[in-house]
Amino acid sequence: MNLLLVIAGAAIGAPLRYLSDRAIQTRHDTVFPWGTFTVNVLGSLILGVITGAVTAGVASPEVQLAVGAGLCGALTTYSTFSYETLRLLEGDARLLAAVNVVASIVAGLGAAFLGVAISQAIWS
Repeated sequence: MNLLLVIAGAAIGAPLRYLSDRAIQTRHDTVFPWGTFTVNVLGSLILGVITGAVTAGVASPEVQLAVGAGLCGALTTYSTFSYETLRLLEGDARLLAAVNVVASIVAGLGAAFLGVAISQAIWS
């Protein structure tokens, strides 16, 4: 059953990532990977909210599997982040590559903490 919950979440998260990434990236005329950055930060925020909700006892571990591991796992993408950072380096956009790494880590962690804080504020 747990595997099916993860698969169900991933079946939503993967196409959502692809469509969101394409929609965001086509609006920006830059080599910076705004689409991947956005879905990774959004996924971190959602995962933080879900983690906070499970910790508060208002969401079940099954929801955490479906939404956290499934949806967020497929929505976010470390491999694409790595590939796009290497592509920036190969294209001599070293500053943008460094900004991508630092901003992704800071924004992703910040979004996860914010998500937990939102959950605590709502369900405490």
